[in-house]
Amino acid sequence: MDISSGWDLVILGSGPAGEAAAMQAAKGGLRVAVIDRREQLGGNCTHWGTIPSKALRHQVRQVVRSQRNPLLRGLINPRQVRWQDLIQRSGEVVDSQVQVRGDFYIRNRVRVFAGRGEIQAPGEVSVDDDAGRQWLLRTRNILIATGSRPYHPEDVDFDHPRIYDSDTILRMNHTPRHILVYGAGVIGCEYTSIFTGLGMRVDLINSRQHLLDFLDTEISDALSYHLREQGATIRHSEQYSKLVADDDGVTLELQSGKRLRADALLWSNGRSGNTQNIGLENIGLEANGRGQLAVDERYQTAVEGVYAVGDVVGWPSLASASYDQGRFCAAGIVDGGPVKQVTDVPTGIYTIPGISSVGRTEQELTEARVPYEVGQAFFKNLARAQITGERVGMLKILFHRDTLAVLGIHCFGYQAMEIVHVGQAVMRQPAPNNTLNYFIDTTFNYPTMAEAYRVAAINGVNRVKR
Repeated sequence: MDISSGWDLVILGSGPAGEAAAMQAAKGGLRVAVIDRREQLGGNCTHWGTIPSKALRHQVRQVVRSQRNPLLRGLINPRQVRWQDLIQRSGEVVDSQVQVRGDFYIRNRVRVFAGRGEIQAPGEVSVDDDAGRQWLLRTRNILIATGSRPYHPEDVDFDHPRIYDSDTILRMNHTPRHILVYGAGVIGCEYTSIFTGLGMRVDLINSRQHLLDFLDTEISDALSYHLREQGATIRHSEQYSKLVADDDGVTLELQSGKRLRADALLWSNGRSGNTQNIGLENIGLEANGRGQLAVDERYQTAVEGVYAVGDVVGWPSLASASYDQGRFCAAGIVDGGPVKQVTDVPTGIYTIPGISSVGRTEQELTEARVPYEVGQAFFKNLARAQITGERVGMLKILFHRDTLAVLGIHCFGYQAMEIVHVGQAVMRQPAPNNTLNYFIDTTFNYPTMAEAYRVAAINGVNRVKR
């Protein structure tokens, strides 16, 4: 075994959290090593999660748009688009991302070990690399950023070629005509939108009473309506009792007595942190039932010098937040100062149409007895939406009735994930610069989707003045 000493930080995982921590620490003058089981960097986010699924969504959205355009309608039949072709195109995006991320490590002189890493003791991490060599890295600090994986119940055979999770769906080598999606969280809703865009029959099974019940109720209802309009069948308050797969498809039996038959099934019901087989027992750490680690305000675990960021610490389990957690944690390791916390995280849900929100919902404000009012702008009335043909959607601003301070932004429709950042920027300003007056007094480009803020703000102020 080769012993390598003098490391300041050894990071397990090269996803958004690990990468951000590595770059921040390296720029702060620390000697940094990153261990990843893949030779290609980027973690689950790049290879199986955010990047390929959003690339898929973009391609399907282009197909959907072509059907809405009278000039292009008929040139492309969604049912003739092969899943394999979409995956191939997504693979090109992944390859580009891997190259970009690899350049980051080279430029910042971060040493990368491709292989299996295991914590042996506080300050010691072993590596069995892909070249067959064994290393023992001695370091001042260890950062666990191993991400998460799809949750697998023991009674479901994920080795069967008709049963997929959100990782293996990217290797599906056929194009189903009818697919079941079990689990109506963010991933389940996004893939339901993708499948319906390709003309597949989709049954979406939701264990709760509403889709994405952490969203504003009005936005959640809009999503349900449009998924149904696109051809999905949504079954709320359902739990599976048995799943049987054969050569021709799958049969899902629900506790309610319903029996559903389809060509394939996507299981998208939860994720678990990747904390198995990384040596936690060697340092006295134990993950919870979801594979997650408890950390303090510095992202340090119960063991001094051992930190954790990203999906392995739970909320909010978003690539954007994981990146900031890694960066903030590493900055604290570099200078020993207070560590910034990830707050006001915007939600981005890449359905068709998309959803994004930041701040509090109407339900939360009502429960807190905050005197709020609502300003709305419907996309169908915006010139830009009429030009692009993307008329579905709305922007909703929640604001304090007395101070006009912006309390929440909720957007559904075309470019929702981009639009929300305008409202987020205003919300983060100190009073009195965080009010509707910004949108009323500022001149926006015309015609743009961002113009919705001016329309919604004027709508809200008029409600107050009645």
